[in-house]
Amino acid sequence: MDWAGTAVDYGCFAPVAAFLKAFGEVGITVTMEEARRPMGMAKIDHIRELFKLPGVTEQFQKLYNRLWTEEDVVAMNREFEKYLFASLQEYTTPIPGVIETIGELKKAGIKIGSTTGYTRAMMDVVLPGAAAKGYTTDNCVTPDGLPAGRPQPFMIYKNMTDLNVPSVTSVVKYGDTIADIKEGVNAGVWTVGVILGSNEMGLTQEETEKLPSDELNKRMAAVRKRMYMAGAHYVVNSIAELPEIIEIINHKIN
Repeated sequence: MDWAGTAVDYGCFAPVAAFLKAFGEVGITVTMEEARRPMGMAKIDHIRELFKLPGVTEQFQKLYNRLWTEEDVVAMNREFEKYLFASLQEYTTPIPGVIETIGELKKAGIKIGSTTGYTRAMMDVVLPGAAAKGYTTDNCVTPDGLPAGRPQPFMIYKNMTDLNVPSVTSVVKYGDTIADIKEGVNAGVWTVGVILGSNEMGLTQEETEKLPSDELNKRMAAVRKRMYMAGAHYVVNSIAELPEIIEIINHKIN
């Protein structure tokens, strides 16, 4: 399981808001669409990807008469963390259906590991916040101390070690970003993308519910296509479909 946009924080808004504020603080405009594109990566890697955008590089040069450096990435990450930590507690509400479905999977004996683009310090806020609202996992791995975060597979492998899972064929990676999909593909595990509540949709629950059905279906189809093109084995509308997908996978591997 991923966290923001998959298990909690419908629409994955906590990091987006912090990215926009951090770059805006130094006079650089980043659009919401641009901020969402690298979502799922470790946050400092995400910031580095934003700096690489031609528009951001150009704005930086105009402001500072030089090219950005790794020191600028580190400084921006500090600003980002300042804004994120100030608001993170507000974005720990589980996405509808998550508590019930994960409870069902746990009863079936399935171990629930998790990976994230957040650091351990960030998860020290998210974990108790989500737990207070009824959502817990059996394990949580962050990019800290690993060779790399997403889209590399190391967080999945660490979960497998921690939870004593010996085979990638019995692992499902479930997430809402392209980085999640690629993480699962790179790990060689079954990979499932989710559309509603995802970073890829980028809408609040209220905005989703207010969209005309033809527009909603059009946007969902676009997300589904992107996830399949990234290598997802399955793409579901919501987590309510996950137990059925797991049943299908079990039938294939048994």
